[in-house]
Amino acid sequence: MKEIKVTTLSENTAGPGFLAEWGLSILVEAEGSRILLDTGAGFSAIHNAQLLGLDLRMIDRIVLSHGHYDHTGGLRAFLRRMGREVQVVAHPDVWAAKYARRGQGALEPGEGTRYVGLPFQRAELESLGARFLLRREPTRLGEHILTSGEIPLATAYEEIDASLLLRDGENFVPDPLADDLALILEAEFGLVVILGCAHRGLINTLDHARALTGRERIYAVIGGTHLLRASPERLDKTIAALKEMGVAKLGVSHCTGFYAAARLAAVFEDAFFLNNAGTSLSLP
Repeated sequence: MKEIKVTTLSENTAGPGFLAEWGLSILVEAEGSRILLDTGAGFSAIHNAQLLGLDLRMIDRIVLSHGHYDHTGGLRAFLRRMGREVQVVAHPDVWAAKYARRGQGALEPGEGTRYVGLPFQRAELESLGARFLLRREPTRLGEHILTSGEIPLATAYEEIDASLLLRDGENFVPDPLADDLALILEAEFGLVVILGCAHRGLINTLDHARALTGRERIYAVIGGTHLLRASPERLDKTIAALKEMGVAKLGVSHCTGFYAAARLAAVFEDAFFLNNAGTSLSLP
């Protein structure tokens, strides 16, 4: 694989003329295939795709990085625009009853808890053409393109956000985010990893990508890094690991947070960019 094109259709911030919306949607073009990673929270991805002159019928398959609404809320609209059958690749837990809470209260139903999972019924999406491929294991999408599958929790300093929950009957339990996955592209110039949220840890995700492919060099990391509540110590260790991997392009989005983005920008300088809605780049 010699060239990869990455176009961000939806993100919290936007370039001139584009719409911003909390969430993420990224179109990846490589090996003659067009893969949509996530669909944003609602209408912005479709709107921005139209501004870019993209024909959504050209999308070959959709990958859902996890089951939160801000990554799946645009799925129905995409299926309607595509007007045909399309494979949707995800982890089985994408359908789990996902909730979030504000504050540090008890894990029980209450005012501070809200549903944040996939906002549609499976039968409706299938009636619109979705053909779900639900797998826990990595899924090969092309000769040099694959999903990460379940990501091991290996580092000592990365942890899953405790405010993210699963409903278990009348109670809530911590969500292990087993459905969190990334898209991995094996290019001649190094690995390109496209992230949804990296809920199971940015470095855990990149180390897993290296282990899956047998490739050490991470050329580019693009997408959500879920560092918005990371401690300074975790950021220090994350930055050191990214430097060790030789990351040449680091485009952060969505759940990275201002403080973490500023730290990363200061260290990676020209290699760093804010990957917002409307951003389109060709790699390398």
